[in-house]
Amino acid sequence: MDAHAPRDDEVPQTTSVRRPSRRRRAAAPLAAGALLLAGCAAPPGDEQSSTVHGGEASLVLPDLGAMSALGGVPGRTLLTLGLVVCALGLVFGGVTLGRLRRLPVHDSMRQVSELIYATCRTYLAQQGRFLLMLWAFIATVIIVYYKALVGFGWGKVGIVVAFSLIGMAGSFAVAWFGIRVNTFANSRTAFASLSGRPLPVHRIPLQSGMAIGMVLISLELLLMLVILLFLPPTVAGACFIGFAIGESLGAAGLRIAGGIFTKIADIGSDLMKIAFRIKEDDARNPGVIADCVGDNAGDSVGPSADGFETYGVTGVALITFVLLAVHDPAVQAGLLVWLFVVRAVMVVASGASYLLNDRWTQRRYATAARMNFETPLTTLVWLTSAVCTGLTFATSWYVMSPLDGADGLWWKLAAIVSCGTLAGALIPELVKVFTSTGSRHVREVVTSSREGGASLNILSGLVAGNFSAYWLGMAIVALMTGAYGLSELGLGELMSAPAVFAFGLVAFGFLGMGPVTIAVDSYGPVTDNAQSVYELSTIEDLPGIEPELRRDFDLAPQWDRAKRMLEENDGAGNTFKATAKPVLIGTAVVGATTMIFSIIMSLTEGLTVDLDHLSLMHPPFLLGLVTGGAVIYWFTGASIQAVTTGSHRAVAYIKDTIRLDGVTHASAEQSREVVRICTQYAQRGMLTMFLGVFFTTLAFAFVEPFFFIGYLVSIAVFGLYQAIFMANAGGAWDNAKKIVEVDLNAKGTPLHDASIVGDTVGDPYKDTSSVALNPVIKFTTLFGLLAVELAVSLRHQGQGTLVLVLAVVFAAVSLWCVHRSFYGMRIDSSHDGGPAPLPTEPDDDSAPGTSLPSVTAPGDTADVSDDGAHEVEDDAPSDVPDQPPTPVPAR
Repeated sequence: MDAHAPRDDEVPQTTSVRRPSRRRRAAAPLAAGALLLAGCAAPPGDEQSSTVHGGEASLVLPDLGAMSALGGVPGRTLLTLGLVVCALGLVFGGVTLGRLRRLPVHDSMRQVSELIYATCRTYLAQQGRFLLMLWAFIATVIIVYYKALVGFGWGKVGIVVAFSLIGMAGSFAVAWFGIRVNTFANSRTAFASLSGRPLPVHRIPLQSGMAIGMVLISLELLLMLVILLFLPPTVAGACFIGFAIGESLGAAGLRIAGGIFTKIADIGSDLMKIAFRIKEDDARNPGVIADCVGDNAGDSVGPSADGFETYGVTGVALITFVLLAVHDPAVQAGLLVWLFVVRAVMVVASGASYLLNDRWTQRRYATAARMNFETPLTTLVWLTSAVCTGLTFATSWYVMSPLDGADGLWWKLAAIVSCGTLAGALIPELVKVFTSTGSRHVREVVTSSREGGASLNILSGLVAGNFSAYWLGMAIVALMTGAYGLSELGLGELMSAPAVFAFGLVAFGFLGMGPVTIAVDSYGPVTDNAQSVYELSTIEDLPGIEPELRRDFDLAPQWDRAKRMLEENDGAGNTFKATAKPVLIGTAVVGATTMIFSIIMSLTEGLTVDLDHLSLMHPPFLLGLVTGGAVIYWFTGASIQAVTTGSHRAVAYIKDTIRLDGVTHASAEQSREVVRICTQYAQRGMLTMFLGVFFTTLAFAFVEPFFFIGYLVSIAVFGLYQAIFMANAGGAWDNAKKIVEVDLNAKGTPLHDASIVGDTVGDPYKDTSSVALNPVIKFTTLFGLLAVELAVSLRHQGQGTLVLVLAVVFAAVSLWCVHRSFYGMRIDSSHDGGPAPLPTEPDDDSAPGTSLPSVTAPGDTADVSDDGAHEVEDDAPSDVPDQPPTPVPAR
């Protein structure tokens, strides 16, 4: 048994409650959609079988063993070696997990991190049940389509459904592994800071990040290689489509809900610094534990699931393209083997680059008293990009030379992939220009706040976000243009639409250094939590702590240096959390072009008919281009609304219950209640938005197929710039606050208050709305594959009127969800269940010109369970008590 495992009396126990009835009512639109689809399904017949082929699920893999690399090594042998690489990557993650667990840590800090983990575990278990409910509906749609309309046998239908569950489970598993690694690392990082040396404060978070990155990429690659190597070629297409849909569902749920949860907790905790003039992560603040849980739910669970899905969906898109656009089976086999061998080699490159960079960092900073924590992270990113590029060329030459003869196909493919690999290093550099604590844009935010307060702080952050969207957009366009130019050098002789393949390979290159991209992103949650663990442990105030540390750990604590290093490292973590967001959203958008191409191939019968419909002269296509922007802006507003309403509720509860006299810690019951509020609003907001996206996808796919193509292109383009703008504006506000707190040492001043306000605006920008657009784009595109094929197949059966009726019904449901995403999430602080009265519209119980107070008066007991709160509580299950603890009187 692990000596550091929590005892029963150290970790708060939660109490199960009955499943609320409102959850069943919330699921009613899901059931209605399933019944509508099932009702329109016709038994398969001869006419149907001639027009409906199952799309991508019917694709058949070529014989991968028929191609050989240099030296006559068969393709299947090379892919089998890839399995060995995946196994080594999983071992790396397991060994790192054990090493982190054995690092020294004081019991006070370990107890805090185990409390965070226990709460994260409860949250993730609730999310798992929630995802299973959504998966059950998606599985119903899959069965209706492939069994009733396409006519697949039960065995093949079962494979699609099973792999959708495996894909979702994979996203969930890497998310769980991520929170376990991070919660080991956060307390060890906090304890390591007491030595006053910066090197271990840097190495521990990066070790945990690399463990997550290697496990995530290795598990994803392992599952895809198993499909390629061990399943019949006739069912591989079904496996990949089901797998990708499941991944997208898992990532969408965990990313959206996690983003809402973490920002409710973060805003609720941060605003207490202004309201009560308390320090960051004050142990008396019941919102701090929820904030720490949110750092994992939003900044670890979400990105892990998102990265897992992005890596898998990009691979599925490329496989689909090769099978649809390349007609020679020998070339198909060669390209597929090359793709996956390069992926395996890049895993090795990432691991080797990390080890080299770690050795260099140890030598350079072994005795250093100060270090710039961003420097070794930047070096790691560029080193990995260079190593991956070199090995991509070498691997391409080895695998593709026997296939391409004297045409130089190998170096053209390697150069296209390298455009994406370069983007993986270049984009973080551009992001740092707008989000780093040393950037002029971030310092401009601070400067403008000195005289202009929160107003100019927010305006300067908006400027940074807008400029970043321009420069990152231009960089992505330049790299895609380079890839397009290379695709014109003879690739058209092997495939249709070579430029689309080149764009897919750019996304492939983006993710080539995936373990390192995930590692530097996961660095942030650990550094953020480490600072919180330090404060929550109240280790400085423990009686006899210094003699104890000398006796048990041979350590002379340097308290002030420790706190400063943790704050500086948190700034570096903020910067590199920001760098991964545009990489993932850029991959989603660039990769979406490849997935959209597969839909176009189906609609145009292999680019032979209706090509004029892919033109601005075709009105439905143009209308689709215009419509996508509307949906992106709705989703942005809906996600921020969920954060706003949840934060209002959390702030009201914390104000009612916080005690600043006579206690050193908030009670476990109070902390659990804040977590419960965050979870409920996260699940409620996520469900409404998911339903909106789901039924919007069905409605638009049923309206007109080329309208839907335009819509998919539009949400990708609008989503790219909206996500980049919001992510980097939020990053600028976040690190502007860090400059005020660390460099200027101006906590508690009006300047600090202004920076906090800016940061709370940026929180949902960078960690809720922007990051959730990535899985939404991919889920819409992937599920759109099924939806548009379903609509087209019904039209082929002569049921065009039914298709239009269903389009209207689905559109009505989606509009209801859009309406509910605001009106069902409005702030309601009244006690009678009605809307809170405005100052000019008093209710019967208040004096003229006043409104009901949102917190209790001194000596009263807070009634935080108003009607609006009950409505929220009924939306999702919870493993915490039904009623909040009785709060103490307000001061």
